Amino acid sequence: MSLREFSPTELKYHVENLLSRYVHCLDDDQLEIWPTLFTEKCLYRLIARENTDRNLSLAALFCDSRPMLTDRVVSLRHANIYERHSYRHIISSLIITDVKSDEVSASSHYAVFRTGTNGATELYQTGRYDDLIATENGEWLFRQKIVTFDTGRIDSLLATPI
Repeated sequence: MSLREFSPTELKYHVENLLSRYVHCLDDDQLEIWPTLFTEKCLYRLIARENTDRNLSLAALFCDSRPMLTDRVVSLRHANIYERHSYRHIISSLIITDVKSDEVSASSHYAVFRTGTNGATELYQTGRYDDLIATENGEWLFRQKIVTFDTGRIDSLLATPI
C-alpha cells in the first residue's frame, strides 16, 4: 500500500507512535530495542546546529546501518565508562513535511531532561528531529533520523542516543 493512501490523521498517528516508541526505549533504558526501530540500511546522525548552520558535516554520532546501531548499544553496555544517568524526552510540534509512496518525512522538536547519580534533574539538550520513515512488512521504521541539537555546550559525555 502506498503511504500516499493514508489520511493525514493516520500518517500523524503512525509517526507519533514510532516517535513515542523511540523515546520510551531510550528513557526506560531498553537500548537493545532502539536499533529495531530502524530499517536495516539506515542513517542516524546526531549533529550540532552550529555545524549544520555552517554546512559542516561533522557529527557527534554517526551510524549508517542497523548493525552499527547495535554495535553502539553493545559498546554502551560493555565497553564505555560513563556516569549512570536517565533521560526523559519531550517531543512536540510534529509536522509531516512530505509524503511519497514509500516514505514519510517528518520534523519535530525535542527536549531531553537528564537525571544523574546525584538525583538532580536538569535540561540536558534541546533540538529537532528530522525523520524519513518507511514501512517494512507493515511496521513503521526510521530510514533516516537526523538529530540536530541546539545546545552549544554539553556538560557530560554524550553516551546514550538522543
